[in-house]
Amino acid sequence: MGKNPPELYYEVLNIAKDTTSPQEIRAAYRGLVRQWHPDKHPPSSKTEAEARFKAITQAYEALLDQQEDRAVFRARNVDEDGRRRSCASRAENAAGGGLPAMAPRAPCKISATTSSTRKAPAAARECSGQTKVYSSTDVGLGGRRAFAEFSSYVVRKAPPLECKVECTLEELCAGCKKEVKYTRDVVTKNGLIAKKEVTQIIRVKPGWKKGTKVTFEGMGNERPGCLPGDAVFTVSIRKHKAFKRQGDDLVLKAEVPLVSALTGWSFSFRLMSGEKVSWSFRDEVICPGYEKVVKGEGMPVAGGHRGARGDLRVKFDVVFPENLSEERRTGLAEILRGCA
Repeated sequence: MGKNPPELYYEVLNIAKDTTSPQEIRAAYRGLVRQWHPDKHPPSSKTEAEARFKAITQAYEALLDQQEDRAVFRARNVDEDGRRRSCASRAENAAGGGLPAMAPRAPCKISATTSSTRKAPAAARECSGQTKVYSSTDVGLGGRRAFAEFSSYVVRKAPPLECKVECTLEELCAGCKKEVKYTRDVVTKNGLIAKKEVTQIIRVKPGWKKGTKVTFEGMGNERPGCLPGDAVFTVSIRKHKAFKRQGDDLVLKAEVPLVSALTGWSFSFRLMSGEKVSWSFRDEVICPGYEKVVKGEGMPVAGGHRGARGDLRVKFDVVFPENLSEERRTGLAEILRGCA
């Protein structure tokens, strides 16, 4: 299709660039046409839908033209191969005393239908008289023309408008609806750019993580000659006073005085659900780095089985005294020496 093959056609139809099956091309076309028909879109996205609908139709027509050109080439090659084999066979018969050699027929002219009769049956094309002598200069003319027309109305999309939506661990744990307001650029009727405040509702699902993105297509900034950009919201997590998230687990740090770690300690805290939990350490020594795991009390697993949750890991940090008097140091040495 000319020096610059319109690879954009395949991208528009969302098919592989080596696709040669007309059935695959038609299937992709039908699905996209149903999705981007302008009558199915509200006024806010109708301009984009019209542009995409036209681009999809043009890409479909251009690829069908390309398939037809390939079919003509195949037909010409088959005809030429058959003619050469027939001539060789007649020559062998003549040399062997068989049937007399017939004078070779004049080369056949391969005809290609014009684009106006592309969808007509083969027999109707041959009888319609709307044929032309095939030549190499005609190959891809329809495709190049389609590519030029396609390039004339394909418009770029404005860059996405990126925003952050801050959520608490409680909101990410239970899920919620967040109302977010932001300001976008819009193009007025006289081509100027004005500011417009927009409100969107984001449905936060349980278990969403930091960095999760929510995209509102066509609700970002507008630029003259471009399709409206998208509004992209990225989830961030507000720092929690007690818990820290690690994957699907929650981590709670608890500071234990050295004397309590050695002689016994009671500890109370609340789960993310608000339920109060109390632990008592009477017969065990809390060592530095000691960790206790509560299964299934972490964050919900986004996209996992219903009810699937991570774990709660309580990490104990033993607090040592910064200073000791000589008397206390001596007393501790005597006590601890007997524990060795």
